[in-house]
Amino acid sequence: MTVGERCRTLIVDDEMLIRQGIKHYIDWEQEGFLIVGEASNGQEALALIESTNPHIIITDIVMPIMDGEELTRIVKEKYPQIEIIILSSFGEFDYVRSTFQNGVVDYILKPKLDAQNLLKALKTASSRIPAFQKVARNTDARLYLGQIIHKLVSGYEAIYDMDSVLNAFPYSQYCLLGVDLKTLSTDIQSKLEEAIPHYIDQAAHYSFQFDQNIHVLLLNVNKENMDQVIGLASSFAEANPGISLVLSEEFIELSQIGTIYKENLLKLINYRFYFPHKQFLTKRDLPELPIKQESFNLDWFTEEFKLKNFDEAFRYLLEHVGLLSKSYTTDVYEYKAFFGNIIFNITILLSNMEYNVKELENARYSYFKSIEDAGNADEAAALLNKFIEEAKTCIFSTQSQPDNLNMKKIMEYIRTHYAEPITLKDVAKQFHFNPSYLSNYFSTHNNEGFIEYLNKIRIEEAAKLLIQGTVSISEISGLVGYSDHSYFCKVFKKIKGVSPSQYKRKQTLR
Repeated sequence: MTVGERCRTLIVDDEMLIRQGIKHYIDWEQEGFLIVGEASNGQEALALIESTNPHIIITDIVMPIMDGEELTRIVKEKYPQIEIIILSSFGEFDYVRSTFQNGVVDYILKPKLDAQNLLKALKTASSRIPAFQKVARNTDARLYLGQIIHKLVSGYEAIYDMDSVLNAFPYSQYCLLGVDLKTLSTDIQSKLEEAIPHYIDQAAHYSFQFDQNIHVLLLNVNKENMDQVIGLASSFAEANPGISLVLSEEFIELSQIGTIYKENLLKLINYRFYFPHKQFLTKRDLPELPIKQESFNLDWFTEEFKLKNFDEAFRYLLEHVGLLSKSYTTDVYEYKAFFGNIIFNITILLSNMEYNVKELENARYSYFKSIEDAGNADEAAALLNKFIEEAKTCIFSTQSQPDNLNMKKIMEYIRTHYAEPITLKDVAKQFHFNPSYLSNYFSTHNNEGFIEYLNKIRIEEAAKLLIQGTVSISEISGLVGYSDHSYFCKVFKKIKGVSPSQYKRKQTLR
């Protein structure tokens, strides 16, 4: 059956589980049928007939209010063109016999209701409908092809008659044209199939849907017509704004379809997330991948936050996101998970640092949901940028308070002069504080004492120099403000948990 001539089918059964089972036994659209409605008894079914105009009714025989026998009699009187298939149990044959007298086409015993018997009954019914008699001869062949393709795409070997396949697909090349259905509601399958003869001189095709979000068109053409396939896809994408199309590599054997589907088509669908301005994507369109970037250093980012080096931390984050968004082989779930994790971490860090994060906490779950729903990398990155701006507002509003402005100046002074032999007394003199008052003031506003903060700054700078490896450990202690090398080693181990030499080896091995 062609796509434009699907057999409309109405399902009638008082058991919801039976109705659900019938709906999921077969791929209705692929087989040329369309479920137009369902009812729980004959009376509901009669009310639906005018609006759904079914070709076939599948009905249970025993139902409350109006049973299948009465429904059959009324339908055949008022709508003789509608074909009816009866569902029954073993003990209901007398009822079934009476419905046959009224002209039902077939019946299925419920214990034997499965895909094969259901499809057989549907094909028998459709063959009696004049509009479908012309295509009934092709149904078995299409079913056979569908079984082969489904098996191959599932990863199994399929033994098939080569002559039958060549009869259906007589040309030298195959390719898969995939349509991402997540944002589409129109019948894109029929539009695409109708467009084929307008763009390709000679082509055979078969549609299938192995994933509910991806419609696939298997195209069989001669090599010289491959440019016409690209023309079809490009023109179709241009004529349907918002559509997402990908075209696989060419292959010459139907047996290759499973590998091409998984290793080529599905990957291209995933890559489309990173190319929001490209409606149509092929492997040839993919740019060279950037040099593999290092993993995001969350420890370093956290330390910079704790030291209130926010600009440096955010700059590093956005640089990482920029590179990540160019690495189109990154799994989309993994990409989005990174955004969610960093938003969570920033909120917790600011909360622990006693910033007023109430608004950030209220908004973060909205960000999580929006990022999860983001259709492309640009949308996700824009959401992260928006969150960072809100985080900066939170930071600035707290730091703008007079006490915090003083504290910020003191901390900046320490970060600038850490390599000098500065003391609490020196800093107090610089800012016109009493040393004792400054000690209390510093501890109150920074959750740590002056010496602890100075040591932390010095050791962080020492760690950077150790990683660079351009100066010796003994030189480093003097460069970061320690006149006593053994004291430097003691403080380093206390803060980092290992000695300077162990830290250097550990970083070198990474």
